[in-house]
This record gives sequence, structure tokens and C-alpha cells, in this order.
Amino acid sequence: MTKKNYISAAICLAVSVAVMIYSGMNFIAAREIPMPKVDPSVVEIKQLSDWFDGLKGTNGDTPVYIFRGSKEGGKMLVLGGTHPNEPASNVAATTFIENLKVEQGTIYVVPCTNHSAFTHNDPGEGNLQYFTIPTANGERQFRFGSRATNPVDQWPDPDVYVHYPSGQKLSGSETRNINRSYPGREDGNLTEKMAYGIATLIRTENIDLSFDLHEASPEYPVINATVAHQRAMDIAAEGCINLMLSGIDMNLEQSPTNFHGLTHRELGDHTDTYALLMETANASQGRLRGATSVRQVIGGQDICYNISKELGMLYVPWDEIGHPIEERVGRHLQGVYEYSTSYNNAHPDKPVIYSGVPTYEDLFVNAPREDLGGVQLGKFLK
Repeated sequence: MTKKNYISAAICLAVSVAVMIYSGMNFIAAREIPMPKVDPSVVEIKQLSDWFDGLKGTNGDTPVYIFRGSKEGGKMLVLGGTHPNEPASNVAATTFIENLKVEQGTIYVVPCTNHSAFTHNDPGEGNLQYFTIPTANGERQFRFGSRATNPVDQWPDPDVYVHYPSGQKLSGSETRNINRSYPGREDGNLTEKMAYGIATLIRTENIDLSFDLHEASPEYPVINATVAHQRAMDIAAEGCINLMLSGIDMNLEQSPTNFHGLTHRELGDHTDTYALLMETANASQGRLRGATSVRQVIGGQDICYNISKELGMLYVPWDEIGHPIEERVGRHLQGVYEYSTSYNNAHPDKPVIYSGVPTYEDLFVNAPREDLGGVQLGKFLK
């Protein structure tokens, strides 16, 4: 009997060690984030720590892709991956980087704004770790991360998060949400340091126009929308009209003055940039969804949302197509184009002029229906 107990214990120990090794390997692999493919001859890549060295050597440091035109002009910043569980944000920034040709001015792109949040996900949500998009050069892997900084990099959460410098109080977990941490502080926690790094980049480089790309659940009221700081409302209004004329329904809201920590509020208040944020409809993010799946993340389809639509619970149109990745990325890229064109109209002395980036029509309107769900998008990825 004793011998059998030893054998059972040895088997259990071996299984436990195997699980630990596998989990450890998976944890280490997750620290490597897939990045855009670029041509080094036309792109300069820096780290956010080049603007704020308090991030150097931390998992909050992140690449910044810089494109300069042959003519002097304005400066623009595109932030993707603020919340890595909103996949169209990072994918749109990646598509932008891999197709961008700048003719006048300078464009900075950060595809993984909260780099730490890409290194883990939310297993309690049943989320994916990765998803892939087919390209001419094979499958491209993208990380499906978390809304919040990895607790390995910042822990513990306080009972109550007090925003600096406003004193606004939120749930303690929001201390790891970078979009509640702006303008950040250099002696704060890692999330606040990341936010401080972005704000420092904007101030140091005199960024004229800033975009923060997001997604939200279909049942969230601020959806298929642009939120703009009050100083950016004229630019946003003209761009929004042009988006609607091109067939893209876009709601426009002014940033609330009493909700602090968000890019469109704090970057507009604490820097000279015109700050805008855009939201698309992400089926994999909502509370009314079914089990998270690739079809949901890439195809933008979910049978539970079909039911929710019939019950009148959604703030976006919903049909059998859903909201595929092509539509969501296309909305972001077209939004950046229309709002930057509006900025150029208002500031002809320092425009930002670029080309080469696929449009909403390229990605969604003119795409064969059978190619939606990654195939059409993959045609524009390297």
C-alpha cells in the first residue's frame, strides 16, 4: 500500500512540475510582443524611454515609430494599444505603420501604448492569448492582452485609486488603466510613468494633433464615436461631417471636464496638442457576448448580440455581418485621415500630409463579403 502511495505521489509531482514548466514557458513567451514589420531605411524607431528615462529597463517601455516627410510641417501622434483587449486599436496602428508614406510633417505612432498590458490577459474572461491574420507572407500573429497593466509589473492595487493631480477617486483597479492615469507623473507607479512618458513626448516634440484608438462593447453608449477636447472640437466637427459624407456614421462628443485621467481630457489640458479619441464596436469586449472566440474577435460576430439587437439593447447597428476587423480598422484609419485633413485646413502653415494607408472603402466597403474577418485586412499587412 505504501509503495502505491509513493508511485501516486511521484506521478502527481511529475504532472505538477510539467504544468509549472509549461506555465512558466507560456509566461515568458507572453513577454515578447509581436511588432509591426518596417523598412529601416524609411522609419526611425525609438523607445518611449528616450523621452522619459524613468521607463528604461521596465516593461512599460515601448517602441515609438517615427516617419518624417521631405518637407517641414506639423506633427501628429497615433496611439494604438492603450487597451490591448481592444484588438482593432493595435491592428490599426500596425496597418498604419506598414503602409504609411509621409510627404510633409512628422508622424509618431505607438502601436503598444501600454506595453505591459500586452504581456498578460484576463483568463477569468475566457479571453484569447493570440489571434492571427492571413497575409501574403503567412499568418501574422497578434496579441490579445488585458485592459490593465500586468500585476507582475505593478502590484498591489489600492482600495481606492486617487488620480493625480485632480484628486478624482475611482475603483482601485483603475490604477493600472493607463487611460485613467494621464497626464501621469514621473515619480508615480508604472502606469502613471507610462502616461507621463506619452505626455512628455507630446510636449518635447510639440505634437500638434493626437489620436487615441479604442474599441467598446456594442451595448456601450459612447460607441462608433469620437471624443474631442474642447480646443479640438472645430477640427473634430469638420472631420466628423466628412466621415458621415463618406458613409461612416460617427457620433461626436466633447470631452467632459469632470472625468479625469483620459487622453482627450488630460493631454488637451496639460499639453498644446489637439486631442481626440475614437471608439469602434468590439463584440469580444461586451458583457452581453457569448464565449470569446476568433470569430468574435476577427469576424465581429456573436449570436448573443443577434439576440441583444432584437431586444433593443445595442447602441450600434447589427446584422449578420456584425462588425468585422476590416470595418473597425477601416473606421480608425479613415478617421485619422479625415481629422488630420481637417487639421490641415485649419493650419495650412504646418500641415501633416501622408498617403499609402488603406481607406475604409479599401478595407470594408469594396471588400468581398467572404473576405471579411481578416483576409481583406491581411492584403495590407506585410
